[in-house]
Amino acid sequence: MRSKTFKLTLMGMFVALSFVGSYIKIPSPFQSIALDAMPAFLGGLMLGGVEGAVIGFLGHMLTAANAGFYLTLPIHLLVAAMMALTIYVYHWTYKKTNLAIAGIVGVFLNGVGAPLVLALMPQFGWGFFMGIAPFLTFASAVNVGISLVVFTAVKKTKFVQSIGLDYGK
Repeated sequence: MRSKTFKLTLMGMFVALSFVGSYIKIPSPFQSIALDAMPAFLGGLMLGGVEGAVIGFLGHMLTAANAGFYLTLPIHLLVAAMMALTIYVYHWTYKKTNLAIAGIVGVFLNGVGAPLVLALMPQFGWGFFMGIAPFLTFASAVNVGISLVVFTAVKKTKFVQSIGLDYGK
């Protein structure tokens, strides 16, 4: 990586893309399912696990704030923390295995794991989980899938090689 400033600039761009992605909705009964996670998944692959986790946390908090914290601020802090953990594990899985397995792990953690944590809370329950998990899993597959396609394409470019991105490895 060229410099810390360059890495921070890319992180800021990915957070901004998360905000933009929050306006690209995936049809579901839940208004919050969108392409806002894709930049965090991509950042986790390109920049590293910690950097991707920061992007995921900040991206979620920014988009949740824009929507008025409809699940309350404490719940959105928990969701953002789960997003950060998901991105970190996604990156770690990619480093230890390959993109396909990392993709499966990312979809499972974001689509099933995150709502499962909320389902254990009395104000949500299993009905919430059963209602949101299929839609969130589909949205996670779309977000992760786009990140894998973009990452694979970007990894091959001479521009990216010339700026010294290490792809988080």
